[in-house]
Parts: sequence; structure tokens; C-alpha cells
Amino acid sequence: MKIRNKEFYNKIKSMLNNPSLLILIVLIFILLFIFIIFPLFKVFIVSFTNEDGKFSLEIYNSIFSNDYMKQGFKNSILIATLTAVIGTLIGFLYAYTVNRADIPLKKFFKTIAVIPMVFPPFIGAMAIIMLFGFNGIITAKIFGIRTFPVYGIWGLMIAQIVTFFPVAFITLDGVISTISPTLEDAAFNLKASRWQVFTKIILPLSVPGIASTMLILFIESLADFGNPLILAGSRFPVLSVQAYLQITGMFDLSSGAALAVWLLLPSLIAFILQKYWIGKKKYITITGKPTTSQLKSVNKFAKWFLFALCLIISLFILLIYVTIFWGAFTKIWGMNNEFTLENFKYVFDVGKEAIKDTLTIALTSTPISAVLGMIIAFLIVRKTFPGKKTLEFVSLLNFAVPGTVVGIGYILAFNSKPLLLTGTFAILVLNFIFRYIPVGIQTGVSLLNQIDPAIEEAAYTLGANDKVVFSKITLPLIVPAFFSALVYSFVRAMTAISAAIFLVSADWNLMTVQILSQTDSGRLSEACAFSVVLILIILSFMLLMKVLLKNKISIVNNDFASE
Repeated sequence: MKIRNKEFYNKIKSMLNNPSLLILIVLIFILLFIFIIFPLFKVFIVSFTNEDGKFSLEIYNSIFSNDYMKQGFKNSILIATLTAVIGTLIGFLYAYTVNRADIPLKKFFKTIAVIPMVFPPFIGAMAIIMLFGFNGIITAKIFGIRTFPVYGIWGLMIAQIVTFFPVAFITLDGVISTISPTLEDAAFNLKASRWQVFTKIILPLSVPGIASTMLILFIESLADFGNPLILAGSRFPVLSVQAYLQITGMFDLSSGAALAVWLLLPSLIAFILQKYWIGKKKYITITGKPTTSQLKSVNKFAKWFLFALCLIISLFILLIYVTIFWGAFTKIWGMNNEFTLENFKYVFDVGKEAIKDTLTIALTSTPISAVLGMIIAFLIVRKTFPGKKTLEFVSLLNFAVPGTVVGIGYILAFNSKPLLLTGTFAILVLNFIFRYIPVGIQTGVSLLNQIDPAIEEAAYTLGANDKVVFSKITLPLIVPAFFSALVYSFVRAMTAISAAIFLVSADWNLMTVQILSQTDSGRLSEACAFSVVLILIILSFMLLMKVLLKNKISIVNNDFASE
């Protein structure tokens, strides 16, 4: 106990000797409290408050006795679980094939796997309706089927898996690629069969990554709003949509808040498991370039079977997104598929304000989110101070909080003075900043852990302060993480819907809300045109960042080489 107290006092003393660092940490804590903790606190408080403003369990009693709401909770858990299990299985097989099978088209498969990340999260739902709906190209036009159950569990599950498949692939690709093939070589030399090598080496070493991926997909699917709003239908209620409808349709903030709390609890449990339990279970192996194992891991039949599986998955993903582009150039999807450019004229006429607003909000929030993420990552990795673990947990908390909960929290927290922000530009920007800093923090932490602290310690020895060390040494060294945070924050700000739909107003609208509105109105061709414009903007930004990143890295390398 005395040792712990001494360490605590040493941390306090160190901070007092560096007032600028102390002010920065206090300021970040205040910001995180106001824009992350306070909105969630308001959701909890309102969910336990009756019409007279007094504490009450009446709302929860009403919800728990409502069979439709209970079914919505069960459906949400069911879809999240199915997405986690099936998405992880497909992602693992895909990643294993790319890393351990000597197949052609590997670059093609890797490219296709990450395509859905560039698209708005509910684009897959739109394409599924266009392909398999009542007037779908595949169901109605090719097979003459008009009763395919596209609305409900099957359509929604397909959309969720397509949407979150890249998350599974990227995570598991990183896991499998770091397993040294020399372990498999040694097993083969000891006369082990391919199945034994897979079950005794590859699979056990992948278990932490598989478990982590399942929990991440569970959280992502449970928090998703766009796909369920389009595909769930009234016969298959899900909690995120019901919370939205309670607020926007019934104007019942208390019930919406209670449903948000109900949705938040399993997300938080999964987040804590993933971050603090599964995240600690890592098996380290000696890394190396794949040698004979890559050729020996699968036999000829398995190789072509896995190739066929990857090809089917890739072609289906490609079909989903080609359909969006095709639909953008048709007059009336499903009824009149003649080529036209009128949809784009409509977009730039009706939606020009939404395009301008979306770009303004994204370009404002993106650099702030990325810089703040790098600063917090620097504090977590390089500094010692009381409350560091709390800072890390709170700053990453929004990863686990469903967008619906965040949106409800913001309209409850910032709907009165002194923080009257509802309907303003500021509330959307602040939402995006604090919603997407977790990725910047995680990428920054990951890269900082690979940088030798001796470089920064040398600068301190020469008299540099924290500001100089961070701006002149640390930040240039973590340029890749910084630009990754920039790209991710921009893409998510451009494609966000779940929280933003609560925060848009007559003065500030978003393209994703326009796309959703067009889809709800049955104007699928116009929705596709909006989507294509949105995708082109995102791709242009990513290309620009790639050029800037290349130039920046070369400048940094030249600076260090000259020194």
C-alpha cells in the first residue's frame, strides 16, 4: 500500500512540475466528460424519470411488459450473434485462404474485401432490395419470384455480414499473417497431417483473434441502424430502430432513452470482454516470410475449394456495389431500367445543400478528431499520471456505444442552456469528433509502442519540452497512424447515419440522411445516385491523402537521414 501511495504522489509531483501537461490532461478529461460521459448519463437519468420529473421505474415496467419490445431485444441479440459467428467464420476462411493457400488473384481478393468500408453502411441493404426484392433483378426479373423474404431476418443478416465482413477480414488477416510458417514446417517434418497442423497450430494461435473479432462484430451489428431501418420491417423489430421510432414517431424521449439503455448494456459487456479480457490473450510466435508452409498448408482439392469460396464471396460483394452504380443510371429501378443522367441532375439540384453540409462537417471534424486521437495516444503510451486508465477507457468508450444511444444522448444533453447546441453545426461536428477518436487512439497507441522511447528521451535531455517533442519528433514518426485516423474519421463522418439522424436539422443536413429518405420513398435510383456521388467524394479524399502521405513520409525520412 505504501509503495502504491508513493507512486501516486510521484505521479502528482511530476504533473505539478509540468503545468502545461497538467492543463492538457485536465482539459481532455473535461471534454471527454462533457461529450462522452454526460450524454450517456442523461440517457440513464431520463430513462428513470417520469412525466413529473421524478424517479420512476414506470417506463421500464412498460417496456419489459411489452412483447413487441421484448421481441425487438431478442431479434437484436439474434442478428448480432449470427453476424458475429457467420461473419467471423467467413472472414477467417477468407483470410486463411489469402495467407496460406497458393491461389491466384490474391490482390483482387484483398481489394474486394475492403471495398464495403468505403460505402455508407446501409448501401448493402439497398442493393439487396434491388437484387432480391419484389422487383429485384435476380428474384423477379430472372427467376420470376416475387415472394423472396428480403425483409426480415434473412435479408438483414446478409446485409450485416456484407457490411461488417471487412472488419473480420482485416482483423483475422493480421492474426494469421503473423503466425510463423516455420511452426507448420516443423509439424510437417514430424509427419503431422494438414488437418493436425490446422487444428493444433493455426486454430489455437488464432483463438484470441477469432474471439476478439466475434465480439467486435457483435458490437458493430448490435449498434447498426441503417440496415435494420431499411430491411427489418415491422414483423422483425430491432431495438435500435424502435428507439429511433419512439423519439421521432412517438415523441417519447423517456421510452427512447430506456430502449437505448437496454441496447447499451450488451454492447458495453461485449466491449469490456473484448478490450480487457480477450485483448490480453495473445500468443506470440516468431514471425517470418511464408515459405514451404504456404504450399503445404492445404492440398490441391482444399486449395481450389477455398479459391472458389473466396471467388463467390468476392463476386457477391462486387455484385452488391456494382448494382448501386448501375441503379444510379436507370430511370426507375425495377420498372424502367433505361440509361439516364437525370438522377445526378436531381442530386445536385435537391441535394446540393446536403452535399455542401456533409463536406463542411466532415472536413471540420476530421483533422480535430485525428489530432486529438494522436494526443491521447501519446499521453497513454508516453506519460504517467493518475487516472491514465480511466482516460483510456473513456476515450475508447464510444466504440462500444451504439450510434442510436449517442444520438439520443446528444439531443438530451445539449437541448438546453448553457449547452444549447441542438440543430446547430457544432453538435454534428462534436458528435463526429468524439465518436471516431477511438480509431485514431488505437492506431496511434499501436505505432507508438513500436517506436523506441530513447528518441524522445534524447530530445528531453537536450532541453526540449513536451510540445516540441510531440510536434517535432513524435508526430512525424506516427504520420501513418495520423493519416489513417484522418481517412477513417473522414469516411465515417461522410457515411454516418445512426447518431447523425437525430442531430440533423433544417439548417444542417447530411447526404446519408438524404439517401435514407430517398430509399424510404421508393426512389432507389435517386438514392443510388446520391451514393455514387458520396463514394466518389470519399475516394477522391483517400487518393489525396495517399499522395500527401507518400510525400510526407518521404520528407520525414529525408529529414532524419540528413540529421
